[in-house]
Amino acid sequence: MPNFSTASADKLITCDLRLQKALNVAIKSVDFAVTCGHRNEIDQNSAFLNGASKLKWPNSSHNSFPSKAVDIAPCVGGKIDWKDADRFKNVGFFILGILAGMGVEARLGGDWDRDFSTTDEKFVDLPHIELLA
Repeated sequence: MPNFSTASADKLITCDLRLQKALNVAIKSVDFAVTCGHRNEIDQNSAFLNGASKLKWPNSSHNSFPSKAVDIAPCVGGKIDWKDADRFKNVGFFILGILAGMGVEARLGGDWDRDFSTTDEKFVDLPHIELLA
């Protein structure tokens, strides 16, 4: 059974408890890393400048503490394939399903409009999962 590395666990504890609970359920079924939880001002503005975010500090869901957003990356054999968009979508939607089962509204950064299509988005951020309330 997969489990979180120390680095993933350290990032996860910066997230809202609902995200923590959902990801702790998900890791029992699928291997993934937590790549980002809370972002401070320097990290958020860096993400904006390098194109990883469309928002400057303090406007991202990553900027609250605890963070209302988390970035994840699926692992296969302990490695992340950043080009495997299908795997990112599958794991992201799997986690959204867990959150929905908890009664928590959230969205995937590859499906901002929540229509279950990832082909109609102008900005695709597949690692990103954010709470809506």
